[in-house]
Amino acid sequence: MEIASLQVAPKSVELLTGDGFTLHAERVLVATNGFARQLLPELNLQAARNQVLITNPILNLSFKGCFHYNKGYFYFRNVGNRILLGGGRNLDSIAETTDQFGLTEPIQEALLKLLHDTILPYQAAEVEQWWSGILGIGDQKYPIVRMLNERVGVAVRMGGMGVAIGTLVGERAGEMLVKS
Repeated sequence: MEIASLQVAPKSVELLTGDGFTLHAERVLVATNGFARQLLPELNLQAARNQVLITNPILNLSFKGCFHYNKGYFYFRNVGNRILLGGGRNLDSIAETTDQFGLTEPIQEALLKLLHDTILPYQAAEVEQWWSGILGIGDQKYPIVRMLNERVGVAVRMGGMGVAIGTLVGERAGEMLVKS
C-alpha cells in the first residue's frame, strides 16, 4: 500500500494512502531510503538510481568476496558462482539523480566493459538479468537515524550501503522508536 502523505496530529500520525484511506498510528518510522523525501521533503537526502547486473553461472569462478572500484562508484561480488556488478552513476550523475527506476545504455556499456575487460578478461560471462534500485545519498556519508519529532522517526540515507548496514540501521531505528 502506497503512503501518499503523513501528518502529525496531536495524538497520532495520520497516513493518507494512495487509495484515499487514512491510517492512524501512535508512531511511524520512515525507512524508504531514497524515496523518503516524497513524504519528508525537508530531509537532507537525494534519490539516486543504481544499475545492476548478475551473470549466468560461471564455471570455475576464481574469486570470492566483495570489491569496490573508483571510490566505490562500481562494486562487484560473487553470488555463488555468479558475479553481481553494479554502479556507475558517477558517469552521468545528473540523469542518475532520480527516483525513477530504469536502465541506461551508457552505464550498461560501462558495466559490461568492466566485467569483460577487468573482472573476467579471459573468461566468458553472460548477463542473466539487469535491474535498477534507488539509493538514498547525501552530502554526508552516514545514515540518518533519528526521531524528527515525538511521533516520526527516520532510518534513511544508506549511501549505497543498504545491504551492508541495513540490518544494524533497522535494529537501531526499532530501538529508537520504542524508547521515544
